[in-house]
Amino acid sequence: MAREVVEQCSVVAIAAMDGNSIPMVYRYRNTYDSWLWELPAGLLDAAGEPPYLNTVCGLKEEVGLQVSIWQVLVDFNTAPGLSDESVRIYLATGLSEVARPEAHDDEEADMTMLRPPIDETVRRVFSGEIVNFIAIVGILAAHAVTTEFVQSRSLNSQWIDKQTVLAARKVTQ
Repeated sequence: MAREVVEQCSVVAIAAMDGNSIPMVYRYRNTYDSWLWELPAGLLDAAGEPPYLNTVCGLKEEVGLQVSIWQVLVDFNTAPGLSDESVRIYLATGLSEVARPEAHDDEEADMTMLRPPIDETVRRVFSGEIVNFIAIVGILAAHAVTTEFVQSRSLNSQWIDKQTVLAARKVTQ
């Protein structure tokens, strides 16, 4: 049976815990023609670098933070019947503020950043205010770790379904 599969780069996202708060960005997404609450995230489109390093610039640009402690929260596949996209969400702690660079595109220029308490973000998930899948998974996983329901994994934990095909293809082109 032949199937069409959408090839995607893997995605890395960050649940950055600043005490009891979790930085979120509010940005316009053309796909839905609406504004969405999201975790800072980016595509893993640089072949060969550790995935968490891909998030360092994004965290600085989107929320003005740098991190000293990284752990793995969760890995998941977004649409296994359609796409090979896989997501890894990191738990970032040991945060310090840094200057945010000027936004280079309209999408980033209009972003808003907020640091609500984790309990409030969990309520926003269940009220339907936060609908971004990556944000929902990251918020609930961060809440599970911060309430000591589960433990996070080490930074070097295996990421079984991490996609490298597109990033490798970019290098050879």
